[in-house]
Amino acid sequence: MRGSKIFQNRREAGRVLAQQLQHHRGRDDVVVLALPRGGVPVGYEVAAALSAPLDVFVVRKLAPPDQPEYAVGAIASGGVVVTNDDAIRALHVTSEDLEAVAEREQKELRRREEAYRNGRRPPEIAGKTVIVVDDGLATGATMTAALRAIDKLEPAQVVVAVPAAPEDTCEELRHRVDEVVCATTPQPFTAVGQSYWDFEQTTDDEVRQLLSAPTVARRAADEPGDAAAAVRRGAVPAPAGIVDDDELFDLVGDARLVLIGEASHGTHEFYAARAHMTRRLIEEKGFQAVAVEGDWPDAYRINRYVRTVSEDRTPAEALDAFRRFPQWMWRNTVVEEFVEWLRTTNADRSPQVGFYGLDLYSMLRSVNEVISYLDARDPAAADRARERYRCFDHFRDEQRYGYAVAFGAGQSCEDEVVQQLVDLQRLDLDMVKRDGMVEDDERF
Repeated sequence: MRGSKIFQNRREAGRVLAQQLQHHRGRDDVVVLALPRGGVPVGYEVAAALSAPLDVFVVRKLAPPDQPEYAVGAIASGGVVVTNDDAIRALHVTSEDLEAVAEREQKELRRREEAYRNGRRPPEIAGKTVIVVDDGLATGATMTAALRAIDKLEPAQVVVAVPAAPEDTCEELRHRVDEVVCATTPQPFTAVGQSYWDFEQTTDDEVRQLLSAPTVARRAADEPGDAAAAVRRGAVPAPAGIVDDDELFDLVGDARLVLIGEASHGTHEFYAARAHMTRRLIEEKGFQAVAVEGDWPDAYRINRYVRTVSEDRTPAEALDAFRRFPQWMWRNTVVEEFVEWLRTTNADRSPQVGFYGLDLYSMLRSVNEVISYLDARDPAAADRARERYRCFDHFRDEQRYGYAVAFGAGQSCEDEVVQQLVDLQRLDLDMVKRDGMVEDDERF
């Protein structure tokens, strides 16, 4: 991708960047190093898309106090210092000012290394392909400092990947490393922040949380033998029906998605084990979403409750939305206790953990949810939605509609629904242009 693109935020920029790095996916010799703090959300999306481990490489740019975004140099782990003499002269930075900035940034570099690593050792990158990610480049001084320090660790290959940078900076780096991926090269280039709608500063807490979140998918081994033998080989001890934390975390590894199944519905022991494992994965592995085999409007009422934006006063009230058979799958004491725990946990957590339904049984309730969402944001769009959804008016329920369309006894509403989906996507874009962000959870 060349030219200009405005990313919604760093996470979206990382997803776009990852598309141009897919040739590195699935390799066990790839490590993603993000330059904190802004590079970490970008690096997380890249690492997750490539199923590669993520770590940080701490670099601090040296910038004049009156122009904090414009780097005249940088320092990195290992005592590496890089300066841009042309920039220093152009901005009239004195040696005294530069020394003062360097001393301050050296202290911050040490603080961040201690805070982000939390006692972990730096990654082993000798002989590996290292993808160095930041949220953008201006002069490239910060990246250059990082590359000089990384060279000392003897990687096999070095790739620089950024969402936005000037073309000449990207070209200079191509003479320095094995591969450079600049997702966009705006012309004229004035500042990294102009490539983002949301360029809020990334916090230390966000960095720590993303570093603790899994990015490497667990690869299943090809095991010979019949299904029963495979189950026996994969089975782990579960005293009292609960898997030990060490066993659980070893099984999960760096996976981003964990599927928890059950041999039968309605069994208390399975529900209790599922709730316990989900809690531990949220607490220790940083998972941020719970998706259940339930209708999405019903589950979204729970989502509002656990995020404390609901009028429901108790988990039992929030679970009252589950009225479709079998109600007892979700309206039971184990789920009530888990929902209340999640609400309490979210009170002190950012970002909060969501609760979502994977099923789409309740067509008419889903229609009402869409219209309610639009009524609060764009009444004209809500009126268009009502007009399109009138196609369903002569059907009393979803099953009747399905039978009628399947057997040619009624008109399909597919065209109207697709038009409405396109309209919703267009509305999202308009909201981004107007407000700089979209309420992702409510939009979902």
